[in-house]
Amino acid sequence: MNRKVTGIVAYLTLLGWFVAYFIGDREGAKFHLNQALVVNLFAIVLNIASRMVGWIPLLGWIALVIIGLMNFVAFVLWVMGLIYAVQEQEKPLPLLGNIQLLQ
Repeated sequence: MNRKVTGIVAYLTLLGWFVAYFIGDREGAKFHLNQALVVNLFAIVLNIASRMVGWIPLLGWIALVIIGLMNFVAFVLWVMGLIYAVQEQEKPLPLLGNIQLLQ
């Protein structure tokens, strides 16, 4: 896979990220591999948090509303990252773009 395809596939679920990382152009698409990993992990953490607090009366329900809004933000960031990968732009995502997990 070339750099562009690797960047696009990286955003398509966590499984897509693994495919892009191990089969694609790892060096050429390192920026998008990192961005996609950060967004995917953020969504996973939100999913786990929603399952942990959902059963708590009142406070848990308030937390679920906040987590729902954060899930929407994660979705918007995911779409932005995918668009940047399609356009071959290396623009960091708002809020999460400065987190470096891959070296």
